Amino acid sequence: MKRIHVITPVKDSIELTLQTAEAVMASDVKVPFIYTIYNDFSTVENTARLQEASRRLGFELVNLSDLTSHPSPNYLLVLQMAQERAIAAEAGLLIVESDVVVRKDTLQSLFDGALQRKDCGIAAAVTVDENGAINYPYLFAKGHENQVYPEKKHCSFCCSLLTLDFLRTFDFHRLDPEKNWHDVTISHQSLKEGFRNYLFTTLPVWHRPHSSRPWKQLKYQNPLKYYWLKFTKGLDKI
Repeated sequence: MKRIHVITPVKDSIELTLQTAEAVMASDVKVPFIYTIYNDFSTVENTARLQEASRRLGFELVNLSDLTSHPSPNYLLVLQMAQERAIAAEAGLLIVESDVVVRKDTLQSLFDGALQRKDCGIAAAVTVDENGAINYPYLFAKGHENQVYPEKKHCSFCCSLLTLDFLRTFDFHRLDPEKNWHDVTISHQSLKEGFRNYLFTTLPVWHRPHSSRPWKQLKYQNPLKYYWLKFTKGLDKI
């Protein structure tokens, strides 16, 4: 693993995405890295803003509308494309979602931490709220602050590095195309392949849960409506 490929899939949610991009590009990183935002059918206006930010900040922008007619979400396609690029470049694949803000040392520290653990399949940064308290989706990590430990529960891809060794063992084309999100499946597959997934509560990142998909707030505000949408419209398949 010689470098890092950082990716952010996004559809709209432009203000948060720009905060994510600015934080990634301001990172203190010693190893070579490239940052790619995969624009998953954002509006024309938001696509233009992403294009301007790409020129200003220096990240790569891939407009999925140039590559597929499949409606959003196209998370699986992003994962498959990013995996192929990372393997070819001998890079780790670091997913930073568009509702996350990393710290200056997050990228390099996850890379270093993964390299130091030869059995590492996934190195995940814990998520916290604006006050620094561990929040969703890592509420189960409360009580494990300031630790690095192997986690048997699934790792969220809020901010997670998939190591090159793991990427080489499991082809993402084997993932279920009927699902929208693949964090759980990939996390469990890493364990099946004999790796360990490490949670770094020493590396907190700020997470605004579901801010990139506001309709998911219904899960807490109106759970009946959330599950009605989930099952009748086939949304949020995990």
